[in-house]
Amino acid sequence: MKFHKYHGTGNDFILIDNRDQKITFDSDKEVAMLCDRRFGIGADGLILLEPSGMFDFRMVYYNADGKEGSMCGNGGRSIVAFAANLGMIAGKTTFEAVDGIHEATFNKTTDNNYFVSLMMNDVARIEKNHSDYILNTGSPHYVIFVEDARLTDVVVEGKKIRYNSVFKDKGINVNFISKNEGLFHMRTYERGVEDETFSCGTGSVAVALCLELEGLAPAGGEVKLNTKGGELTVRYERSGKGFSDIHLCGPATYVFEGLITIPY
Repeated sequence: MKFHKYHGTGNDFILIDNRDQKITFDSDKEVAMLCDRRFGIGADGLILLEPSGMFDFRMVYYNADGKEGSMCGNGGRSIVAFAANLGMIAGKTTFEAVDGIHEATFNKTTDNNYFVSLMMNDVARIEKNHSDYILNTGSPHYVIFVEDARLTDVVVEGKKIRYNSVFKDKGINVNFISKNEGLFHMRTYERGVEDETFSCGTGSVAVALCLELEGLAPAGGEVKLNTKGGELTVRYERSGKGFSDIHLCGPATYVFEGLITIPY
């Protein structure tokens, strides 16, 4: 089976061209093996690029645990770069994902690499839990403001919320955000990976909207966020308590490609 490896600010993915729809997974453990960093290729998730009846392509996303997942923002940016490198699209695209239709614009930065602006779904509902926030930006997120996210034990603290009595059945992604030395720093514990990832696209959107609600975001509807894997920019329009015209912007980077045999 041929595969390609991409990452969006360190959030890495196995991408497979499945336009002929010959690739099927019979069990979770096949995807989990491919994503395993010791026994497989290694990735935070796996994405199939499949045909769409009305749009340029369809994105099917699997978490590293092998289960089909909700929307992945960095994965969405990565599959746009992948489709561009396959010669399917140029400059802009519209594609299907589990949470609906997404549009994106992109430009090549270096060989096989792109800067991608991905439109995300509108967000109408944001819940407050004491000083924390709960919202869905294509995937469910919990946002916590901390003194210094760079010093937070993300795995320990993230697991406490992800596996508490409220969220343990369906899971939730847990984001930690702080402003230090004039910069916003964020880190994310991701369900399905069950670990910290270097970056989370839908988490970055969630954090940016919460910064706006807290009155901490810069004027102009644009927030730059520093993740472990690099900088992401979120742009949005605020209307009352809701948000529209949301874009997740950042690099999508080709890493390598190869062939692998699934042993199951």
